Amino acid sequence: MVAYYNSPVGCLEIQASEKGITSLYFLEEKKNNSKPKGILKECITQLKEYFNGKRTAFSIELDLQGTEFQLKVWNELLNIPFGKTISYQELSKRLGNKEAIRAVGSANGKNPVSIIVPCHRVIGANGKLVGYGGGLPRKKWLLDFERSFYQPELFANEWAPA
Repeated sequence: MVAYYNSPVGCLEIQASEKGITSLYFLEEKKNNSKPKGILKECITQLKEYFNGKRTAFSIELDLQGTEFQLKVWNELLNIPFGKTISYQELSKRLGNKEAIRAVGSANGKNPVSIIVPCHRVIGANGKLVGYGGGLPRKKWLLDFERSFYQPELFANEWAPA
């Protein structure tokens, strides 16, 4: 099953199985959508709520396919709160191996469900924006968008990890 959503940050292609959302990727061109049903319709509803500032966490069922390590990384990404960022180093620590930064970065980069599994919330240890499958301009847009819901004084550093 597939559906498309023309979001403020670009067209999203959403795929699902009977169990849940399997992928959400950025497309470079807009697509027309037939009437999505079931979980695809619910996913689009939740994405609209997110982009309208009414949703800070997703409750849609996911059907993530990956290695055991990738699944561990992707599930940890779900624990990064809306509007916050962490470094790859911090993500590695949370997973119990502070030396696994490259492996964590690789798994993060293979996240098949952008936005919902918030890999955009992971930044470099120096606070710089690095790596994002949807492109750094989209990553910056998403982080700025989420950050806009918080008081500026809460951000001592532009992209300081939480």
